[in-house]
Amino acid sequence: MIGIFGGTFDPIHFGHLRPALEVFQDLRLEQLRWIPAGQPPHRDSPDASIEQRLDMLRLALQDIPQSVVDECEVQRPGPSYMFDTLTMLRQRFAETGLALILGMDAFNGLPGWHRWQELLNLAHIIVCSRPDVDLAASAELHAMIAASRVDDISRLHDSHGGLIYIHPVTALPISATEIRGICKQGKSPRFLLPANVCDYIEQNGLYRQEV
Repeated sequence: MIGIFGGTFDPIHFGHLRPALEVFQDLRLEQLRWIPAGQPPHRDSPDASIEQRLDMLRLALQDIPQSVVDECEVQRPGPSYMFDTLTMLRQRFAETGLALILGMDAFNGLPGWHRWQELLNLAHIIVCSRPDVDLAASAELHAMIAASRVDDISRLHDSHGGLIYIHPVTALPISATEIRGICKQGKSPRFLLPANVCDYIEQNGLYRQEV
């Protein structure tokens, strides 16, 4: 089973890395594919360029085994819809299970995603739950959970998709917005993200307040 972790990664930080590593280890995934968005459909364009976000992502993943930076969304024109990405990955890995890894906030917002009700046709959904974020699902999302949720990890490995698994992870309430704000104040975001990524941000003057 291959884990899929998407996001803008503007920048990548420990709030992304630690939960993804825990899911990778606990669910016994074969691979973890990190997919930076090209044109996020639900937010403004990232502050850092595509090349800079890819650079930071590769630096951050140096010590995480079986991690792959997948550039499919940054190379595809138009909005970066996860439905399109999973469709492409399902064709590429026809005989392998796919597991879309989402934070609780992203999962709660799933009904706003493009063709969201079809995602389970392509992959499992792994929800990273934290004590500080509640499941505030819509009626439609509750119905999906009721129909598809499992509590046995082995069930995920028995099929290529279609199931929802809620997995508790270490609570690290770090946000890329917070990091960018720290940088705009001329302060260091060190210890919120890997040291080599922090060095890259400082060396390239990323997220600084424009004069």
